[in-house]
Amino acid sequence: MILLDSLGKRWTLRIMWELRNGPFTFRALQESCDMLSPTTLNARLGDLKALGIIEHQSAGYQLSAKGLELAKVMTSLTDWANKEISPRAKS
Repeated sequence: MILLDSLGKRWTLRIMWELRNGPFTFRALQESCDMLSPTTLNARLGDLKALGIIEHQSAGYQLSAKGLELAKVMTSLTDWANKEISPRAKS
């Protein structure tokens, strides 16, 4: 349940979605997330680090091996939603 509690927090999935494109500095990640407040971004990054989903290295924040596996699941869910849900929402 800890994973769902953390991933369910606002902005967490968006941050992970951005990080699948490679390392980001704190500022670049903040900008890519529509200027998310530094306090919220710091809290979400802390949650993701505690779960072992991201790492902070000299290049910036990036997905860990666990995070990359989770990103595959997110991509599959997104593909499914685009196929199954998006067409219905348009009708």
